[in-house]
Amino acid sequence: MIVLGVETSCDETGIGLVKDGKVILANVVVSSLKIHSKYGGVIPEIASRLQLESIAGVYREAMKEAGIKAEDIDLIAVTKGPGLPGSLLVGVSFAKALALSLGKPILGVNHVHSHIYANILCHRNIKLPCAALVASGGHTSLFYVKDFSDIRLLGQTQDDACGEAFDKVAKIMGLGYPGGPLIEKLAENGNNHKVKFACSGTRGELDFSFSGIKTAVLYYLKDNPQKIKSRNADLAASFQESVINVLVKKSLLACKLKNVKQLLIGGGVAANSSLRKKFFLAARDSGIDCFFPTLGLCMDNAAMVSGVAYFLYKQGARDNLYLNTQLNN
Repeated sequence: MIVLGVETSCDETGIGLVKDGKVILANVVVSSLKIHSKYGGVIPEIASRLQLESIAGVYREAMKEAGIKAEDIDLIAVTKGPGLPGSLLVGVSFAKALALSLGKPILGVNHVHSHIYANILCHRNIKLPCAALVASGGHTSLFYVKDFSDIRLLGQTQDDACGEAFDKVAKIMGLGYPGGPLIEKLAENGNNHKVKFACSGTRGELDFSFSGIKTAVLYYLKDNPQKIKSRNADLAASFQESVINVLVKKSLLACKLKNVKQLLIGGGVAANSSLRKKFFLAARDSGIDCFFPTLGLCMDNAAMVSGVAYFLYKQGARDNLYLNTQLNN
């Protein structure tokens, strides 16, 4: 069964083709990140306009890469939410038009759940149930995954998402956008114990809060004006270390509370090399098998949309041409 997936939840435009939920035939992604970078963040109107202009070309490129014909597609899948309203509308509209023109069934899927499924595309030894962490620019959430039709939220950020905190701290430090890769690179030459930071406490033991540590960085720089913001490797390393530590601690706690031995991690922040190393070491010491997607599948892409849609369709999930976006699902 070949599933074509459409992903337009933020600034990427992605078309993916996946066979039987595991074999990637094509995964084409076009990003407008360079345009947004000069504004210090994603501008929703620009993102959706560029997606509208590029989605047909991305589709043609994906079909060419997969080497198949349109009639070979068995299911059209699309991210229905959460995400930017205008961007989601572009993807859902394109998917419905394609499904109608080809006479194929359509299925909308959850963007965050797709990030968890990205691990299934990369690993063959994952056994459900398990725990999962999705950490990205818009989301920081812990889940209990009984299977991909039964994913239960265990905890989530109460304010800034993890990746959002990286972006804001990078802006405070004068580094630019997107902040995650810039802070990671600067932190390579820093002492991660030089400055003591801590993420704010939360009422829920599996919830997160990152707005406090962002503010702590701001006050640190105000109190230490002699520091050269854009070259303070120790500050970047200390901030990054504190954020990673809380992600590791709460993810392993979720594994313990749900009595599972596997942890799946997805989302753009999962591409951070220091985070990966820390998770692998801590998980090993706790007897947990820790899984990450390949770097390309950490970012928003449509192969993960195709993959999770295959599983859900086989479980009986169905949609029709009345499918609409769901901003908060």
